Formats: sequence, C-alpha cells, structure tokens
Amino acid sequence: MKPAALITAAALLMLLGSCTPAPQPYQWALPEGFPKPAVPADSPMSTAKAELGRYLFYDKALSGNGQQSCASCHQQATAFAESSAVSTGSTGDKHRRNALALINVAYNKTLTWAHPELQQIEQQLLIPMFGEQPVELGISGHEAQVLQQLQRGPYPALFEAAFGDEEVSFQRVTQALASFVRSLISLQSPFDRYAYQGDDSALTPEQINGMNLFFSERLECHHCHGGFNFTQSTSHEKQPLDRRPFHNTGLYFTARQQVEGQGYPDKDRGLAELSMQAGDDGRFRAPTLRNIVLTAPYMHDGSVATLEQVLDLYQQGGRNNTQGPWQGDGRLHPAKSNFVKGFDLTAEERAAVLAFLHSLTDTHFVSNPAYADPWPAQR
Repeated sequence: MKPAALITAAALLMLLGSCTPAPQPYQWALPEGFPKPAVPADSPMSTAKAELGRYLFYDKALSGNGQQSCASCHQQATAFAESSAVSTGSTGDKHRRNALALINVAYNKTLTWAHPELQQIEQQLLIPMFGEQPVELGISGHEAQVLQQLQRGPYPALFEAAFGDEEVSFQRVTQALASFVRSLISLQSPFDRYAYQGDDSALTPEQINGMNLFFSERLECHHCHGGFNFTQSTSHEKQPLDRRPFHNTGLYFTARQQVEGQGYPDKDRGLAELSMQAGDDGRFRAPTLRNIVLTAPYMHDGSVATLEQVLDLYQQGGRNNTQGPWQGDGRLHPAKSNFVKGFDLTAEERAAVLAFLHSLTDTHFVSNPAYADPWPAQR
C-alpha cells in the first residue's frame, strides 16, 4: 500500500471512530456541593445501566418461581423498605431481619444489618438472589430459566444500551441492579432545604427545636445517626474511612443467656455471629434516619412498631422485655452502647424531636417516576 493510501486509511479510521459517541459521565442527582458516592471501577454508573436495573428490580421473573421481585420487599411508597416486621421470600420462607430501606445506599460503607465485609452492592445482591437459608428470590437451581426470561422484550434493547450488546448474564444483572440501587438518592427533604439550600422557612420553630435536641450531647442521637446521611456508616469520594458503625441498643438481655455474658436471642446475635466476640453481641449497623417516618417497623427484627416507641426505648436507655420468649432487661446488657444511656424529655421536647424526624421525609423520593415500576399494570 502506498504511503498516501496509508494516510487515507488512517484518516478514515479516525473519522469512523469519531462517529461513536464517548460514554457520558453519569449525572448524579445531588445538590450543589455534595460529594459523589464512591463507585467500583469495574462497575461504573451509567443512565442506561440504571434504567435496565429499574426493570430488573421490579421484575418477578428474577425469582426462581416468578412470584417475587426486589420491589416486593423494597417498596417505593415506604422509602424502599416494607411495612412487615421481617421479610418473606418467594417460597414463603421468613427472613429473620427487617428489610432495610434503600435510601442513599450509594453512600453506605457497609451493607446489611451486621456484615462489615459486605461493602459493594454487587456482592450484597448475590444474597437475596442465590441465598438458600432463607430463600429470597430463589434463583439457585433455576438459573437457566431466569436468564431465558430476561431475553424477552424489552430486555434486548435495554442490555444493548447498557452494555453494548444483548448478552444476558448474572454479572450484568447484578451490575445493572447495583446501578439502579445507587441511583436512589434522597436529598430533598424539608431538612435539606433548611440545612443545605438556605431556606430558613423550610422547618418550623418546633422542628428546629427538635433538631437542636437531636444534635445535642444531652440526647446524643447524632453519634450514631450523624452526617448528611444520618448514619455513621457513610463513605464517599472524600471520606473513605469506616468508623465501625455497629451498636448494641439494649433491645435484649435474655435471662437464658445472661449466664454466658451475652443476651441477644440465638436467632440473631448481630455482629457477634461473624466476629465470634462476646463484645459484639447484639451489635447492628445504625441505619439512616432519612424518611424514617415511612419505614416502620423498626430495629433489625422489626420488633419496635412505631417511631414513638423508638423514642421511648432511647429515653429509657434500652428495653425491658417482660413478656414473650425473650424476657429480660436489655438496659443491663454489658455490651450496650455508651450512647444509649437514657434521658428525660418534657412533653414539648418530645413532640419537637418527633417533629424534626418528620422533617427528614423526602416526598419527591417516594413519588419520583424515575424510581417507579416501569412495567405495565397488567403483565
């Protein structure tokens, strides 16, 4: 080939290459000045992947028997939590824990209630997808069937937009689901307008009083539920550290186990199940308080029905269980957090704290069509 022909061919290749648009950086729905979440390098965000993930999140075909989707236990109306004390899997198995709300999960340093090593959503998703004790989505043993279902419309176009071709694999499924979950950003509550957007009228005087109490050393709520995400388990591009956000809040100290220096029921001892350390008995991750009014019931086992009862528990410095199978005074647990020591509130102060917690509700988040079920009502 002559040199001139070489130059022409090279120019043609450059021209063709320029016709392919470069991937655009993902646009996070963040207020000005907020740090971006940290995202794994091997699972970058894109709008197309998040949209594919939205279809997958709401698709019951992602379960082994076609009876359940991720959204069955993570419902938008309840801030992607659910109103049941504990979740029920696709085959009827009862989970032992309450479904955590999927709020600003992109900022979480650790995932689930009590697993310090689960730090990427792609890893965590494998538990509900393939776990067998209990069965949740129940894909194990039905892998081929599920993948076949994900080749129906509109998936071919969605996979191609997200990954460049129509190939369906569980690696791509988990990456797309993770992208959708990371996209669930909630930063438009009245508190946000007051604290970060300079709107002094966004909170009432009562809510401001409650906010001051919440962040006071007298109540000490902010030690475990601090920062812009109202949880100690927060990480982002400017804050990679983990501050060990697991705490025993004095829910249990069962008489049957006190002799062992422990106290939480054997059905769920929290962090101690992994660390094998008695000092970790009953330690669970402090969840975000954003949209907390919508996510009842509360605690790792859903055993506290209302937000008012949560405040009762912390005012009393723990819970004394006088009935049921787990009787005992949780306030006496030796591993209880030093921040759960009880406090006194007047009726007005108590109402103010509850009013402040209501100000953390982001109505746009629970009605945002970008997060809603994309499937037709009749499927």
